[in-house]
Amino acid sequence: MANVTDLQTKYSKLAQEYSKLRAQNQVLKKAVVDEQANSASLKEQLKQRDQSLRKQEQEMDSLSFRNQQLAKRVELLQEELAVSEAKGKKGKHGLQTQSVFDEDLQKKIEENERLHIQFYEADEQHRRQEAELKARLEELEKDAEQHQTAVDLLTTKYVETIERLQSDKARLEVKSQTLEREAKECRMRTEECQQQLRRCQSELNRQVKQSSSVIQEKVPFNDTSEYLLKARDVAGQALSFIQDLVAALLNFHSYTEQRVHIYPLDSSIEPISPLNQKFSQYLHENAAYVRPLEDSFLQLYQSITEDTVTVLETVVKLKSFADNFSTYTHFLQKILPYQLKSLEEECEAPLCTTALTAKNKELQSDTKKVTSVFEKLQNYINLLALPSRLTHTSAVFTQLAACLHSLHDAIKEMSKHYNQKAGIEQELPTVTQKLCTTTECLLGSLGSLTSSTGKIATFFSNNLDFFTSSGYNPRGCTVALNPLQAESMLANKKKAAIYINAIKKVQQSQEKIARLEQEKEHWLLEAQLGKVRLEKENQRIADLEAQLAAALGGSPNSQTAAASTLAQSQEEAETELRATGKETTLCTSLVGDEESREQLIKTHYMARVGELTTQLQISDSKAVHFHSECRALAKRLTIAEKSRETLSDDVKMANQNITRLQDELATTKRSYEDQLSMMSDHLCSMNETLSKQREEIDTLKLGSKGNAKKNKGR
Repeated sequence: MANVTDLQTKYSKLAQEYSKLRAQNQVLKKAVVDEQANSASLKEQLKQRDQSLRKQEQEMDSLSFRNQQLAKRVELLQEELAVSEAKGKKGKHGLQTQSVFDEDLQKKIEENERLHIQFYEADEQHRRQEAELKARLEELEKDAEQHQTAVDLLTTKYVETIERLQSDKARLEVKSQTLEREAKECRMRTEECQQQLRRCQSELNRQVKQSSSVIQEKVPFNDTSEYLLKARDVAGQALSFIQDLVAALLNFHSYTEQRVHIYPLDSSIEPISPLNQKFSQYLHENAAYVRPLEDSFLQLYQSITEDTVTVLETVVKLKSFADNFSTYTHFLQKILPYQLKSLEEECEAPLCTTALTAKNKELQSDTKKVTSVFEKLQNYINLLALPSRLTHTSAVFTQLAACLHSLHDAIKEMSKHYNQKAGIEQELPTVTQKLCTTTECLLGSLGSLTSSTGKIATFFSNNLDFFTSSGYNPRGCTVALNPLQAESMLANKKKAAIYINAIKKVQQSQEKIARLEQEKEHWLLEAQLGKVRLEKENQRIADLEAQLAAALGGSPNSQTAAASTLAQSQEEAETELRATGKETTLCTSLVGDEESREQLIKTHYMARVGELTTQLQISDSKAVHFHSECRALAKRLTIAEKSRETLSDDVKMANQNITRLQDELATTKRSYEDQLSMMSDHLCSMNETLSKQREEIDTLKLGSKGNAKKNKGR
C-alpha cells in the first residue's frame, strides 16, 4: 500500500508538472499564432511594396526610354542648330525656329532633372525598405531560434517523463509477479493445511460433539467462540469495504476540486469566481472529514478480541465512528449549496447547450439525493451507537440495509448522468485536454464509489441475520446485555476457564498417582520374585556343597569331577543371575512349583497391563497435541485465507494501477506526439516562410543592384 501511495504521489507531481507545461505550451502556442499573424502581415506588406517597386521600375524604364528619345531629339536639334548656324541667319523665319527649338530644349532639360530627382527618391525609399526588412528578418530568425530551443527543452523533458513512467511500470510489473508468486505459495500452504485438516476432521468432529454435550449440560452460558470469530471476521470485511469507500470519496472530492479550477474558467489563465474559490477551499479540506471514518472503524475492529464480549451494547468504539460519520455528513451538507451553484454557473457558460443544461439539472437532483441518503445513514448509525435507548435493533438494522441500497442506487445514477455529461462536453469546441483528463479521473472515482457502496450494501444484507442475532445473551434471557453485565459475564468466563484448568491439573495428578501405584506394584512383584529366586539359589548352593563334601570323601577322579561339576554349577548360577527379569521368571516358572508359576503369569499380565496403560496415556497425549495443533492449523488457515484475500486485493489494485498508468502513459504520449507534430508543422511552415522571404529579399537586392547599375550607366 505504501508503494501504491508513493506512485499516487509521483503521479500527482507528474500531473502538476504536466499542467504547468500545458500552460507554458498554451503561451507558446499564443506566441506562435501572433508571430504567424505578424509574418502574414509582413508578407502582405512585402507583396504590396514589391508591387509598388515593380510599378516604379516600370515608370523608371518608361522615363529612361523617354529620356533616351529626348536625348536623341536634342542631338538632332543640336545638329540642326549647327547646320542652321553654318548656313547663317536667313531672316525672321530662322529666328523664330531657333526660339522654338530653344524653348523645347529647355522644357526637356527641366523634365530630365525632375525625372532624375524622382529616381533618386525612389532609390532611397527602396534602400530604407530593404534595411527594415533585413532587421525584421533578423528578429524573426531570433524568435524562431528561441522557439526551437523551447521545443527542444519540452521534448527532452517529455522523453525523461516517459522513461520514468516506463521504469515505474517495469517496477510495478516485477512487484506484481512477486505478489503472484507469494499468492501461489500461500495457496500451496493452504492446500497442505486443508489436507491436514481433513485428516484430523473425524477426530475433531468426535471431540466437538463430546464437548458440545458437556457444555450444554454443565456450562450455564452459551459458547461464544464461534460468535466471536464470526464477529471479528465480519468486522474485518467491513473494514476492507470502509477503506475502499474512503479511498473513493477522497478521489471524488479531490478530482471535483481540480475540475472547479479548470471549468468553466481556467484558473491558470483567469481567476475563477469567488463562489468556486470557496467551494474549492472546502473541497481541499475533505481528507480531514473522510480519513477519520477509516481510523475510527479500524479502532472498532481492533477492540474486538478473544478477551471481550462483543455485542451491540458493549462495542463502545461504535460511538466514535458514529461521531465521525456525522461530521462527514455535516461536511456534505456544507458543500451542497456550493455544488448546486457551481453547476448553475456551468449552465450560464456561453457555449453551454440545452442538453448539457439538462444533465446539470439531473446532477443537481442526484447530489441532493446522495446528501439526503447520507443524512438517513447518519441517523440510523447514531441510533445504533446509543443502544441503551434502543428497543428494536432488528428494525434499525433492516432500515440501515435498505438505506445502503438506496445510497448505491443514488451514486450509480449520478455516475450514469456524469458519463452522459462528459460525452456531451467532449463535443464542445472549447474543451481542453486538461479538462478531459480530469473528467476521466472523476468518472473513475465515481465508478469506484459505485462499486464500494454496492459491495457494502450486499455485505450488510447477507449478514443481516448475524447483526440481528442475540449473541451473548444467557440461556432463556430475552433482555439485552448492558456493559456491566457483559463485564461480569467475561469475569465469570475467565473464572470458569481457570476452574476447568484446575480440574485438568487434578486429573493429571490422579493419572500420575495411578501410574506410580502401578510402578510400585510392579517393583513389589519384582522384589518377591527376586526373593524366591534367592531362596532357590541358596538351596542349590547347599545341594552343591553337599555333593562337593560327598565327593571329597571319594576318589581323586571323583573329586576332580565333583570340582568341575561345582564350578559348572556356579557358572550356571551366575549366568542365571545375570539374565533379565522376564527370562529368569520364565525359566524359573518352567522348573518351579505351581505357586511360583501362577505368580510369574500374574507378573507377566501385570507388565502387559502396564504397557497398555502407557500406550493409552501416550495416545491420549498425542490426541490432545493433535487437537491443539488442529486448532492452531485452523487459525492459521483462517489467517492465510484473509492474507490471500488481502494479497488478491493488492494484486487487483496493482493491476488496476498498472492499467491506469498504461492508459495515462498512452494518453500523455499521444498528446505529446500531437503537440510535437503540431510544433514541427509550425516550424516547417515558419522555415518555408523565412526561405520565401529570403528569396524575395535576394530578388529585391538583385533588382536594386540592377537598377543601380542602370542608373550608373546613364
